[in-house]
Amino acid sequence: MITVSRRSALMLAAAAAGGAGIATLALNAGDPPERVSSPPPPGRARWSNWSGLHTCDPEALAAPADVEELRDIVLKAKGPIRPVGAGHSFSPLVPTEGTIVSLDRLKGIVSHESGTATVGAGIRLFALGEALEGIGQSMEALPDINKQSLAGALATATHGMGRAFGSLSESISSLQLMTADGKVLECDAERNAELFAATRVSLGALGIVTQARLKTRGPLRLRRRTWFEPIGDAIAAAAERSRSHRHYEFYYVTFTGMAYCISHDETDTPVTPRKPNAENEGTEDLMTLRDWLCWAPWLRRLVAQGLISNQETEGVVGPAWRLLSTDRPKRFNEMEYHLPEAALKACLEEVIAAVERHSEVYFPIEVRFIAPDTSWLSPFFERASASIAVHMGHTQDHSFFFRDIEPIFRRFDGRPHWGKLHSLGARELAPLYPRWREFTELRRTYDSAGRFLNPHLRSTFQG
Repeated sequence: MITVSRRSALMLAAAAAGGAGIATLALNAGDPPERVSSPPPPGRARWSNWSGLHTCDPEALAAPADVEELRDIVLKAKGPIRPVGAGHSFSPLVPTEGTIVSLDRLKGIVSHESGTATVGAGIRLFALGEALEGIGQSMEALPDINKQSLAGALATATHGMGRAFGSLSESISSLQLMTADGKVLECDAERNAELFAATRVSLGALGIVTQARLKTRGPLRLRRRTWFEPIGDAIAAAAERSRSHRHYEFYYVTFTGMAYCISHDETDTPVTPRKPNAENEGTEDLMTLRDWLCWAPWLRRLVAQGLISNQETEGVVGPAWRLLSTDRPKRFNEMEYHLPEAALKACLEEVIAAVERHSEVYFPIEVRFIAPDTSWLSPFFERASASIAVHMGHTQDHSFFFRDIEPIFRRFDGRPHWGKLHSLGARELAPLYPRWREFTELRRTYDSAGRFLNPHLRSTFQG
């Protein structure tokens, strides 16, 4: 989040420590090395998710070119069959000893008219934004990460930011679903209406979504503004800002006492050049401060606040798809829960205190606002929510998330992000979702043999 160079951060850290009469030692010296694993068995390819947390050696990796090839796989391939997009989920939704099906070849705009566009479900979000811009359309809201596939983002209720906008699933007006018997069902508010309500957020447990019709609008240009302020001020102003800005979120920059705030508002002013993503560079700077000053939290906070105090408010104008969704090359693992809005302040304060008991943390804590959803298994189902996300570098030990952070989220009636880390099974999940029973009955109807259930999903839906 901090936009100075890493060298400047190190120099300032050294100077500050030297001025205090303390020798500086790089006690952590970066994250631990990558984990080394044995090669896959002969004749099998290894699959890994984006962060490297989950791997498997499926019997087959398939990438069908069309619906007919996909049908052949669904009917004949060894199960469990699990669809995959970008592999950006941190929960084990994909791993299987059976067949992994990539939808990367089912992409592109199939058709469009005013206010709608039908696209292949395997399209990546960065490609979707550019393709819609080419036909004079755009999405109302997009998630933070631009590498995800549309199908994966729908399946996990992936969301952006903004009190007026639900998860990406709310932007879908119809979809096609291939079920375990190879049939392709058209689903919308009138045709297979219950299946439509269930499939928009289904974790891939009902079948494979092959294409979706999006609700779109004309070109959307946003003005992005970023600034730092004390975390107490950010928490106090959060509710009002989430109402007054089209999109608003903030990050707590760990071990600084400061928040990094981001607003986006619609504008027709000319597009301005945008520098490389300063937030990615800032994460590297925060890791550097952690490496040099983890032994002195007070000094780490002092140096970070000194760096932050020199930052000016940033303003930039650009197409919404370029500003709302970005590339995040720094790999991490993440836990995110969605809470009733009224619980934000109390929950966030407890989470910050729990996180800062671990000096190795350097990723900021993210806070966003999301409108109620209508999809049965959306964490935002019939509830306006505030979301809190915690992160650790992909090679770091994140086990304290489950021990120290998740119990806080659960006490505040949190629902987990389906694509992020959580430890909940069917017994804990069922009370959180008013339509849970109806969803599980549909799942048994359309996949009675559990062809799409890997071990994680069996635990999710069957206990």
